[in-house]
Formats: sequence, C-alpha cells, structure tokens
Amino acid sequence: MLPMLDGKTAVVTGAGRGIGRATALALAQAGAQVVAVARTRADLDDLAREGEGRIEPCVADVRDEDFLARIEAMGELDILVNNAGGNRPKMMVDVDDETLDWMIDLNIRSVYRVARAAARAMGRGGVIVNMSSQMGHVGSPKRTVYCMTKHAVEGLTKAMAVELAPRGIRVVAIAPTFVVTPMTQGMFEDPAFRQFVYDMVPLNELPAPEDIAQSILFLVSPGARFVTGDSLRVDGGWTAR
Repeated sequence: MLPMLDGKTAVVTGAGRGIGRATALALAQAGAQVVAVARTRADLDDLAREGEGRIEPCVADVRDEDFLARIEAMGELDILVNNAGGNRPKMMVDVDDETLDWMIDLNIRSVYRVARAAARAMGRGGVIVNMSSQMGHVGSPKRTVYCMTKHAVEGLTKAMAVELAPRGIRVVAIAPTFVVTPMTQGMFEDPAFRQFVYDMVPLNELPAPEDIAQSILFLVSPGARFVTGDSLRVDGGWTAR
C-alpha cells in the first residue's frame, strides 16, 4: 500500500476490537501515526504490536474529561475516526431510562465532545469521520434509540462540515450495515435475526471490519479531498431497497 498518510497523526476511538481495530491498522499501514483509544489495555497492547511502531495505545474512556483535554492538547491532529459507540437492542416499550441515557451519552454526547476536541486540535486542517450506521438512514425493530442516535450523528456531520469547511476541516460519516464483530456476534446466534439481516442485504453477505476500514481510509485520503458533509453507506444495498 502506498504511504499516502505519511506525516499525518490520527486518533481512532473504540480501537480495541472490530472496526476500530481494523481502522487503526489500515491508517498505520498507510503511513499515519495512530493514537488508538480503548478501555482495555490488553486489546491495545496487542494492536500496538501489530502496528509495528505506528500505533500508540491510549487507555481511556471517551467520556472522560482527561481524555478530551489530551485530544485538545495534541495541537497537530490531522484525522479523527470517531468510532466509539454501543447498542442495547430492545423494543421501544421496553426501553428503560438507564438504557436511553447510556446510549444518548455514548452515541451522541461523547461523539460531539470528542469531535469538538479534535476540531480544536486541527490547526492545519484535517478530517473527522463520525461513525454512523445504515440505521442513521432507515428504521428497524428494537433499534428506536440506536436509530435516533445515528440519525443525530448524520445531522451533526452535515452541520460540522458546513461550519468547519473554512478552517480546512472535512467532516464525513461512515454508515455500515451489520458487521460481525464482538459487539454483534451474539445477535447472529439467533437464526431468525440472522435470516432477517441476510434477507435485507442484496449482496447476501456481510462486510468484515477490514471492509469498513478500507472505506474509512478512502474518506481520509487525498482522493476524497472534495468530499465533506456526506455519509458513505457501506451496507451491501440495504438502504437501496
């Protein structure tokens, strides 16, 4: 792979596993120095070994004030992949307030605050990639709160892109379909759910974390220099129906 990100500094949140891990590796392989953020030290140490000197582990919770202050203090940040998030699927009538507050805090409030800190640190311009979902474009059973949070991410991305463009900062969203990761693996043990998902994807397969990472790599690359305020749906055709 060509080192198209030589000299760039990137932060990837939720980098311990799944899409975040694959993305940190892809950015490092493209030449960036990557600060990989997760809450589990063992996951990050393993990732750093695979990163061959280009990945710096950062054990932190994206909701913590100390972490946000560290991002703001970086000064020469070029890329943020705002990936940390979560889901607790429940029917709307069964969603308790603790679940509601947890998902809003993690999927909206922390995404906003991390993006704000990164924008303050991008003195020479940069790229912010917010992790959305195909559920930021459609609705689905048991995902009212998740859909709400991801629709919010889509709106945030558009508004940030307009406001930050004069500073040379591009802001984009990545909107994957279901990816088999540690967060989703348990869901696919339910045969009915598995059939539902595959029936909705015209390509009749699901992406690997590396597929999403390669799409993110394009969005932060010079090849996407005129792409901002948009959302790249990596969904196998789900939302085209």
